[in-house]
Order: sequence, then C-alpha cells, then structure tokens
Amino acid sequence: MSNGDAATSPITVTADGGVRIVTLDRPEHGNAVNNTMHRAFSRLWDDLADDIDARAVVLTGAGSTFSVGGDLVEWLQNYVEDPVTSRLGMRDARRIVRDMIDFPLPIVAAVNGPAVGFGCSIAVLCDIVLISDRAFLADTHVASGLVAGDGGSVAWPLLMSLLKAKEYLFLGERIPAQVAVDIGLANRVVPHDDVKTEALALAHRLAALPPRALQDTKRALNLHLERAISGILEYGISAESECFRTPEHRAAIERFLPNDEK
Repeated sequence: MSNGDAATSPITVTADGGVRIVTLDRPEHGNAVNNTMHRAFSRLWDDLADDIDARAVVLTGAGSTFSVGGDLVEWLQNYVEDPVTSRLGMRDARRIVRDMIDFPLPIVAAVNGPAVGFGCSIAVLCDIVLISDRAFLADTHVASGLVAGDGGSVAWPLLMSLLKAKEYLFLGERIPAQVAVDIGLANRVVPHDDVKTEALALAHRLAALPPRALQDTKRALNLHLERAISGILEYGISAESECFRTPEHRAAIERFLPNDEK
C-alpha cells in the first residue's frame, strides 16, 4: 500500500503483515518536512486508524536520515511570508501531536539518522524509540527564533528531568544516541545497519499481542500525556505562531539558506 503516488509522495506506507511501515521519503533533502509532507503527515494517522488489518506501525526515514527538520526554502516562502499558510500549518501541527497521542496502535520509531526539529518531535511522540548509534536528536526551535510549541515543551518534561529539558531546549544542542537513552528520550541504541530490522521485529511482536489489551493499555498510559498537554499545546502553538514573522526568526532561517535562495 502507498500513501499517494509512490513516485512523488513525501510519505510512503507499506504493509508487512499486520505492521504498517511509514517512511518519510525525501531522502535527497534529508527528509526535510515541506508543506506537502506536513499536510500528509497530519492526515496519516486517521487513515492508519481506519485500517482494520493494521496492528502496529514503524516510523522511519528513507536513506540515512530520519528528518533534518523543516525545509528552509519552503518555510521562508510559506510560513514566514504567508500568514494563511502559517495558520494552516500550525493547525496541522496541533493535529499531529494530538493524533499521535490518540492513535490506538503502538508506534515504534526507527530513528535511522539525525532527527532534528520536526523529526525530533515526532520521534519522541512514538511509543517505543529505537535509535541508531549514528543518530542524534535535537530540538532547535529556540535556536531558530521559535517557541518549542509543538516540540519538546509538550512531552519532554514527562520523560526526563525538567532541568535537562530546559537545557536541551534552550540551547538546541545535539543529544547523542546513548545520551537520549540515558535521559529518557529513547528506549535503546541499535547498530545503524540493524535499526530498521529491529524496529520491524519489535513491531511484529507488538502486533501479535492481544489487540484490545495492548491498545487500552496504551490509551491508559497516554492519558497521562494527554492531560498534561491540554493547556501546554494550545499555548505553545499560539506562541510559536507569533514568532514566524519576527526579525530574529527570519535572520536565523536566512543564516542557513544558500545565497541564491535568500
């Protein structure tokens, strides 16, 4: 199965028995999220929840990268310069967080390379996170002049010390694979060449469990997260939206753009 035309879709969905493998599929751009991918990802979880044969999901990236974050050229053109697009994008961001938390099936992240910004946010929202020994996490919202509204501020304080969450969110520093495990952002480090294979094997183990018991246990556990974010997400999304057209955000984006794209 495929989410759209396999030749052009920025996200592909394939079936392996009862497991659905979701792949961020822009490898030539480091699986950077553009407007098309963001919109598709926000609608993905309803479609998967309606798949009566699905029992578990693996989320990964094509090539050697999970996702390097936002596509800077398209971000500057659409989110920074077009208030309508930015408003729709933040609506989708809110939907992504809520839908991943509400999604009934277990989600296993196979973090096969750098997971930055958007990539980091969605990896940590999964239920079990396997991370390649060559990968790292980084939430760079603040460093790019944005509030970490749909990122680390939502879930990280429930997964690690509040002080550590502040340090990594304020500075946007890379979190190496083993450190991510040590502080609670990932479950275990896996050799790079094995991370997708191990994630798929784990997803099949989950898919073989009694579905009602597994899904309701996930729901009970995620109620902690859902109740914790009820006010945080709305504030964070609103505050992040207000940052899009600030001079410091535009300056941060332009620092990373090639000269011919500015």
